[in-house]
Amino acid sequence: MKNQKGFTLIEMMIVLFVISVLLIITVPNISSHSSNINKKGCEAYMKMVEAQVQAYKIDKNGTPTIAQLQSGGYLKGEAAACPDGTAIEITAEGIVQKSSTTPGS
Repeated sequence: MKNQKGFTLIEMMIVLFVISVLLIITVPNISSHSSNINKKGCEAYMKMVEAQVQAYKIDKNGTPTIAQLQSGGYLKGEAAACPDGTAIEITAEGIVQKSSTTPGS
């Protein structure tokens, strides 16, 4: 008989079983943390917008609106919302906060 090298069916089944067990353990863990990830992403985006508001105040000596930040090149993109879809707004004092109105209404 020839010496054939390769994986047997049993070895392949064991590898697939191990991979399946790892997926069963990790997928629910990742999905349970998605709300925390969205919250942290929104906080980071709001801090970035606050920094751009400060830069606008230094450059133009005034408190901007979201539209002024976008048209002035301080913010890229068209949506003034967190990654999870929560809209943000800038108060008259220049404070960035989550919008009290829902987007699209």
